[in-house]
Amino acid sequence: MSSATATALPMAQILDLYPSLAQVQPALSELADVLQPMEVPSDTKLFGENTACQGFPLVLEGEIKVSRHSGDGRSLELYRVVPGELCLVSSACLFRAQPLSAAGVTTKASRLLLIKPDLFKRWIETPAFRNDVLGLFAERMADLTALVDAVAFHRLDRRLAAALLGRGQHINVTHQMLADELGTVREIVTRLLRRFEREGWVALGREQIQIVNSVELRQLINSHLN
Repeated sequence: MSSATATALPMAQILDLYPSLAQVQPALSELADVLQPMEVPSDTKLFGENTACQGFPLVLEGEIKVSRHSGDGRSLELYRVVPGELCLVSSACLFRAQPLSAAGVTTKASRLLLIKPDLFKRWIETPAFRNDVLGLFAERMADLTALVDAVAFHRLDRRLAAALLGRGQHINVTHQMLADELGTVREIVTRLLRRFEREGWVALGREQIQIVNSVELRQLINSHLN
């Protein structure tokens, strides 16, 4: 991380944002000389994919965007960390001693406290702080599940609807054949087809799909295009 300057430790602000730190050992008051917040400009890369974690960031002001990137230049935002919240990718890296699985960039001028790995491991022994981190996993998992649903299903559903239309009312096809055609896995196709069935758009049989309401399937496709 570059372009950062250090400032004095604002104890009251830190404890207001992260109350569980009042119980950690060594205490914040003992670390005032070595633990200093950093002023970080906007668009600063804090950490990158497949690199070692340099520490656990606590956001006092500003915001961090955490994203995954593909080899062809595309990126997918996973979540953002604002004051009072914790970074899932950093904690997972420190727990498992593995490289970071995503990159973090400040979206605005930020003020951060970077907890070094050794100190994080000592703090995590404190039940209150450990519960905060484990609670973070539950919250972020719910966020990431919703993201997977949006990416995997809400874009694929219109492609599946388009694949079904134009084949007549009775289609002899397996879920695996549709998955191969759409470039996905059978479980996702099955889940989407069951959703279509619940909506009353199709009726499912053994290696057969009956189109019940082609109008609604077309509206599904058009709703994504508008």
